[in-house]
Amino acid sequence: MFALQLPESIRALEERQFRLVFTAQATSVLGDNVVPVALAIAVLHLTGSATDLGLVLAARTVPAILLILIGGVWADRLPRQRLMITSDLVHFTSQALMAALLIGGVARLWQLILLQVVHGTATAFYRPAATGLVPQTIGRDRLQQANALLFLALSFGTIAGPAVAGILLLVASAGWAIALDALTFLASASLLSRLRPIGYVEVSEGRGFFSDLARGWNEVRSRTWLWVTMLDAAIFQCAVLGSFYVLGPLVAERSLGGSSSWAAILTAFGIGAVVGAGAALRWRPRHPLFVLYVLIRGVAPVIVLSALGAALWLIVPAEVVAGLGMGLGGTLWETTLQQRIPTESLSRVSAYDWMASGALRPLGLIAAGPVAAALGVETTLLAAAAILVSSSGLALFVPSIRHLVGGAPPGPPVTTLEPAAET
Repeated sequence: MFALQLPESIRALEERQFRLVFTAQATSVLGDNVVPVALAIAVLHLTGSATDLGLVLAARTVPAILLILIGGVWADRLPRQRLMITSDLVHFTSQALMAALLIGGVARLWQLILLQVVHGTATAFYRPAATGLVPQTIGRDRLQQANALLFLALSFGTIAGPAVAGILLLVASAGWAIALDALTFLASASLLSRLRPIGYVEVSEGRGFFSDLARGWNEVRSRTWLWVTMLDAAIFQCAVLGSFYVLGPLVAERSLGGSSSWAAILTAFGIGAVVGAGAALRWRPRHPLFVLYVLIRGVAPVIVLSALGAALWLIVPAEVVAGLGMGLGGTLWETTLQQRIPTESLSRVSAYDWMASGALRPLGLIAAGPVAAALGVETTLLAAAAILVSSSGLALFVPSIRHLVGGAPPGPPVTTLEPAAET
């Protein structure tokens, strides 16, 4: 018999443990990208209020941000696989209940908000556990390739999910679209239950919760490249993405022909992210953080073009470039974390990273409108682009960012207390 051999760029999928994680995450990511469209239609049909829609969306986001540090600690204290399976089952339950309420025509706003709070809480535990688990499913020489494949799945999900939602809304209803999302989490939990991580899983014994949390922070503050990048990410999310995602649709509505133009811009970003993650399958730069900061500057042109009222045919390719930078840069960052942070602390550090990336974004979303009302849309967007270029430029003056070399530093394997095969 002849075994089918995969191309070198995707050989990570030949490793069964990673293949299970990849398939599980790709499935649930597709479902999660169905939800924003379906949930928006469901809430607007239910109450007709954009404010109510904002409350429902915030109900998912806020718990994920507030609780992610707790999730990070527990993901380093408990077997990560079990935590991810439990989170998937909670996700399934919340989405299945929501789907049943909507399909049955008995949904109330408070019920949707409560179920989204449950969903966001489970996400706070899933995310840091997933980051910590990936290095336990793949050989170190294929770690960047594995992360690139995961980013590819995420990027494809952002493109395919809304399309699937549109089809389901056309032939059925929002409730059935959310039911599909519920099933993807059940499928993910089933796949993860078959996983047997490589090596051992760290299990905390005899240490307090706050002691573990402090140890995670010590890992962050002891690495200048890490806390500087986390600070820069917080600025980027608040000042840059907050402004663009609020004012971008406004520019599209006023100057580019309406919502179809905004959809084209978002699709262009997804295409660019796919290309960027695809590039990361093969390219391993010697200085990944230096490349990351160069790439992140590629987001500035699309913001400037939007501010100046440029034509759509100019904005769309600029957004492809922005997506490419985010897809490739995100892969390099995730790989650097997994290579440079000790396995037993990785989930806590990734939780601090997730929090830095997300905590200030709601503030940016809230502030963008009032700032634009005071300064003007053009000035606000140009200021966001200037902040991006300045903050990334300052970061490049940090020696540990410019000179950090890709690849895991040599060191002994982590010794732990519970064998992964028993998880």
